[in-house]
Amino acid sequence: MGGILARVYLAKTRPAKLGRVVMLGTPNGGSELVDLLRRYAIFRAFYGPAGSQLSTQLDATLRALPAIDYPLGIIAGSRTVDPVSSRFVLPKPSDAKVSVASTRLAGMVDHVVMPASHPMLVLKTPTIAQTIAFLRHGRFDR
Repeated sequence: MGGILARVYLAKTRPAKLGRVVMLGTPNGGSELVDLLRRYAIFRAFYGPAGSQLSTQLDATLRALPAIDYPLGIIAGSRTVDPVSSRFVLPKPSDAKVSVASTRLAGMVDHVVMPASHPMLVLKTPTIAQTIAFLRHGRFDR
């Protein structure tokens, strides 16, 4: 969700010298898992209104975000530790929360898939290396 918040922030408050931006596992197209879970009170109580906004049927706020006009790289995860969501809910590949396809966003400069689950994506050394590569060179290492 951090990537979504970054998009909202950049739409409202654009730094004069914005450089490159990297998103990690951001559900830019929503999450099929949210589609399933948002009907349950416990999900809504824990994640609140913001959690439900991450449905694949993006709400008006997310649909109204402007097109990407800055260098954006997106890193998606393809490992899962949740056999239920990855087998029965999410399209493959996924990180058990977000499908790789849902991380893509029109206007992105580069996209790479790392073998990591959603919560572990930010902690993996290869993810950190790819983030640094994009911030330095405007592309991920292949």
